[in-house]
Amino acid sequence: QVQLVESGGGLVQPGGSLRLSCAASESIFRFNPMGWYRQAAGKQRELVANIFSGGASNYADSVKGRFTISRDNAENTVYLHMSSLKSDDTAVYYCNAQKITDRLDYWGRGTQVTVSS
Repeated sequence: QVQLVESGGGLVQPGGSLRLSCAASESIFRFNPMGWYRQAAGKQRELVANIFSGGASNYADSVKGRFTISRDNAENTVYLHMSSLKSDDTAVYYCNAQKITDRLDYWGRGTQVTVSS
């Protein structure tokens, strides 16, 4: 059973920074891509950023230049570095991984990020 465990969420003031972590229960080489989605209250879940095994990454237009996704293969962990946070970034952030062998999507339980003064 694949497990993805997010951490690092919390309350931050506008303009602040946070780093989210997603720890996988097995080697992240088995997943391609891995990424972060978010869902704000009353809105649909949306892709924030994803990263492929070769290092290529994609970002939502709303976070380009502010967020950076990275991966630590040795630690089986994917990170989302968020800076210049805005109130619009408030949401539950979910880690996602697509397994290479069965092409199934796996999800973490989510971590709340609240940007407020």
